Amino acid sequence: MFKKFEMELAGRTLRVDVGRVAKQANGAVLMHYGDTTVLSTATASEKPREGIDFFPLSVEYNERQYAVGKIPGGFNKREGKASENAVLTCRVIDRPMRPLFPKDYRNDVTLENLVMSVDQDCSPELTAMLGSAIATCISDIPFDGPISTTQVGLVDGEFVFNPTASEKAVSDLALTVASTKEKVIMIEAGANEVPEAQMIDAIFAAHGLNQKVIAFIDTIVAEYGKPKHFYESCAVPKELFAAIREIVPPAAMEEAVFTDDKQTREGNIRVIKDKLEAAFAEKDEWLEVLDEAVYQYQKKTVRKMILKDHKRPDGRAIDQIRPLAAEIDLIPRVHGSAMFTRGQTQICTVTTLAPLSEAQRIDGLDDAETSKRYMHHYNFPSYSVGETRPSRGPGRREIGHGALAERALVPVLPDESEFPYAIRTVSETFESNGSTSQASICASSMSLMAAGVPIKAAVAGISAGLVTGDTEDDYLVLTDIQGLEDFFGDMDFKVAGTHKGITAIQMDIKIHGLTRPIIEEAIAATKKARTYILDEVMNKTIAESRTQVGTYAPKIIQMQIDPQKIGDVVGQRGKTINTIIEQTGVKIDITDDGSVSICGTEKEDMDKAAKMVAIITTDFEAGQIFEGKVISIKEFGAFLEFAPGKEGMVHISKISKERVNKVEDVLKLGDIVKVVCMGKDKMGRFSFSMKDVAE
Repeated sequence: MFKKFEMELAGRTLRVDVGRVAKQANGAVLMHYGDTTVLSTATASEKPREGIDFFPLSVEYNERQYAVGKIPGGFNKREGKASENAVLTCRVIDRPMRPLFPKDYRNDVTLENLVMSVDQDCSPELTAMLGSAIATCISDIPFDGPISTTQVGLVDGEFVFNPTASEKAVSDLALTVASTKEKVIMIEAGANEVPEAQMIDAIFAAHGLNQKVIAFIDTIVAEYGKPKHFYESCAVPKELFAAIREIVPPAAMEEAVFTDDKQTREGNIRVIKDKLEAAFAEKDEWLEVLDEAVYQYQKKTVRKMILKDHKRPDGRAIDQIRPLAAEIDLIPRVHGSAMFTRGQTQICTVTTLAPLSEAQRIDGLDDAETSKRYMHHYNFPSYSVGETRPSRGPGRREIGHGALAERALVPVLPDESEFPYAIRTVSETFESNGSTSQASICASSMSLMAAGVPIKAAVAGISAGLVTGDTEDDYLVLTDIQGLEDFFGDMDFKVAGTHKGITAIQMDIKIHGLTRPIIEEAIAATKKARTYILDEVMNKTIAESRTQVGTYAPKIIQMQIDPQKIGDVVGQRGKTINTIIEQTGVKIDITDDGSVSICGTEKEDMDKAAKMVAIITTDFEAGQIFEGKVISIKEFGAFLEFAPGKEGMVHISKISKERVNKVEDVLKLGDIVKVVCMGKDKMGRFSFSMKDVAE
């Protein structure tokens, strides 16, 4: 039976239609927030997928151009692959949902979100996050919900919940927080150097609002929730664990995993697996889950040693950062480069500068953002982790890490008026063993400075981990987690920022949420660590941005012309501006307000182009001196071209102080001559003279 549920959420109506559409899904809701409409569904397979040792959750966020009254571009007029925004939305839905499914659940689950209408003041991404949670909660799929998500802005020092488009445009914070009834389960943030204390207040202000939405969801589940279905557990048999411990005692496993070298540890584990495979050769059912059993044995060993003995796998102190190194200018001829190394994590970032016309165009559902001048791309090749696999282009992880670094650095970039360039940074992962995304932020900050981009402050990033015990106050926060501590720990809390404050946060956890003391401790630990990285490594490598862009980077001259003269510079069908470009080899961009950017590598050519633009847009006045090229000779005088599309005439009587019988006696086609404007003749035309040019 179809029913509507409504609540007021941040000044707008949130409506959930249950039982109206998509009834064959395990759970489905038609979400309405303002005029934004999203269909959210949750479906699960009847049986577990065979041969896997993970939970196969898929999250989809499908944008349709009809949602904003557009027809897609291109030849086939159909939506193509998921946009970057869609990929990032999938990730932010996945992260709080995944930990709440049973750990031994192996049935395929798909959370699908179809954006059907967009009200720019009511985020479709937020609507989909809420929709996925509600659809799963009312379904028969095992799930330890409900959860809610809230977005927070910071406008004029005040928190704004689920900000409108106009509020987002002036906000110093873009924070997304997901919560269960008791704890915070996901944080994603971009910020203009927001202080740590203020960020914590924003997180828990969102957590408070989430509780109201969770109470609303509970009313829907109470009326429409289905009983959760039985599933076949894929947990490792206890008998197998007991047999493994007899062959590999805990002390032997501790010795295998506790080393600071990733390859050594993996070799040790390989020896253990070979030994166990030989011992269980007759037990096929145990061999099928042996990898998972060894993984869990490692996990229990590492967690016990960290939590109880405060001993980390590589021997570091709980708050100790791995060895750090940094250098710049290691790649020749590029516009800027830097490499940052932290333990066995190593990133090289290359910066490229280009005219603003090279900014990325965005054809999405958000009318507020149609282009972006700063692009950060992150690559993670298989060799960085000692593996071999073909490159298939960036996956969701690579897109997510690139977006996180981009979000961290945007707040410190100069305005276009100060630095009129499009900027691209590309982070190449040379080696990976924990938190490459944060290393890419450090490398990118230095690369931008080396390229001569006048950033406001250096940005560093670091990740904190967590190991929890049986009670809420039994936990340990780790600084600078390596891969093993990420895999076996409960949290990956990434924070980037300057000395002044936070610019980005991304929190992933594997448990059912974090308390306020844990979050406060993690933020404090990352503040201390990033301050150390900035002071002791990055600032000692490059303390401030170079005052000029590099030799091989394009240079830009900016001019301001009368907007009414733009047509004169462009010319009919672009003839004039294309002629300037052909003659000088520069790139020219003109905005509607008359701002002209001339981009090139040779100053002489750029100055020549700027002079042409100046001549074209300047009205001739008596006394002005020009240089022109002879393009036509008549009996009565010569026609000169001063700039593309800008011509004038010198009468034969004005060519020389001596008598000239024929123009050809003095001038020939192609000559470059200097003239002075004499004002207008009797017919209102401008007259030029060669003979009256002052010596």
